[in-house]
Amino acid sequence: MRLRAGISWALVLGAFGHTLAQDPHFTQFYATPTYLSPAFAGTTVQNRFALQFRDQWPAIPGAFISYTLAADQYLASLNSGIGIIALRDQAGSGALRTTSVAFQYAYEIRLKHKVYLRPALQFGFASRAVDYSKLVFNDQLARGGDVATYEHYDGKKTGYSDIGTGLLYFTPNMWLGFSVLHLNEPNQSLLENESRLPKQVNMHGGYRFKLRNGGMVRKNPQSVVAAFNYRAQAKFDQLDIGAYFERDPVFAGLWYRGLPVKSYRPGYQNNDAIALLAGFKAGDWRFGYSYDITISRLAMNSGGAHEITTILELADKRKKRSMARRRVVPCAKF
Repeated sequence: MRLRAGISWALVLGAFGHTLAQDPHFTQFYATPTYLSPAFAGTTVQNRFALQFRDQWPAIPGAFISYTLAADQYLASLNSGIGIIALRDQAGSGALRTTSVAFQYAYEIRLKHKVYLRPALQFGFASRAVDYSKLVFNDQLARGGDVATYEHYDGKKTGYSDIGTGLLYFTPNMWLGFSVLHLNEPNQSLLENESRLPKQVNMHGGYRFKLRNGGMVRKNPQSVVAAFNYRAQAKFDQLDIGAYFERDPVFAGLWYRGLPVKSYRPGYQNNDAIALLAGFKAGDWRFGYSYDITISRLAMNSGGAHEITTILELADKRKKRSMARRRVVPCAKF
C-alpha cells in the first residue's frame, strides 16, 4: 500500500494545495534496508550495492513508478557504517516527480559478545517537480481536450533538506529497530502554499531460524527468516509481516500488508496485498522478484504491483570469513 491520499490526477493536483504527501513503499523492504533506517548502513561485512524498481498498480493510468539506488559499507576500524541512498518516484504518468539523495552514518556499539546497538543519523536533500504538459485542466476538457490550457503556474520545482534518525539492536539470530524520517517535516509545496511531508515512523524486527540439513548446517545452509515492519505517517499506518525460506542459492517467501483491526472509514478495512517473493543468489549477486496481489477494493482494477531487486556484495574472501566469525548480522538479505 502506498501511503498517499488519492491516486492519478487527484494526487497530482492535490500536491499544489494543503494535502500531506507521503512516501513510496517497497514490498522487498529488506532488499534496500537503508531505505527503512540509516541504522542499517554497514550491516554487512562487505561493500553492498542495491538497486530496486517498483511498478505499482500498472493497470491504473497515471500510477506509480519508484526506484532506489543505495550503497553502504562497514568501517571496522571506526566501528561505523556509512551509506548513500537515492530515490526517484514518479506519479501521474510521470507528471509529479520526486528525487532525493541522503547520506547516512551509523555507529556500532558492542554491548557484549555478538550483541550490538547502532544509533544512526541521516541527512539529505530532495527536489520535487511537476511537468504541466502532462496535466489536463478543466478548461481543456471544456474546449475539447486537445488544446492549450489557459492556466498558468510559476512554480514548477522545489527543493528541501531532509533529516532522519534510527536505532538498531541485533544479536546473531534477531534484530529490532526503529527509525524516524523527515524529522524536520519539510515543505514540499510547488507554489506558495504549505504542503508538509509528515514524519515517518518505522518499527521493524525479525528472527532467523537456522535449519539443519541432515545434521550439516554449513553445506547448503538453509533458514527461515520471519520479519515485520510497522509504518506510520500522518493518519495512515500499515504492517508488513511474513517470512521467507532460504536455501543457497534460492529463496522464496510470502508476505501480508495491511492492518485489518483498523479501518479509516466504515466498510474500508486496512487490507492491501498478499505478496509472493522469489529469488536466487549467483556468486556475489542476489536477484529478487515480488508480485503484490491486491486484496483491497482496488483488486479488480489495479494490476497489483511488480518489484525487482538486485544486490551486489563485494569483499575480500579472507576478510569476509574473519569478520563473519566475530560479527554476525542476522538481518534479512533479500
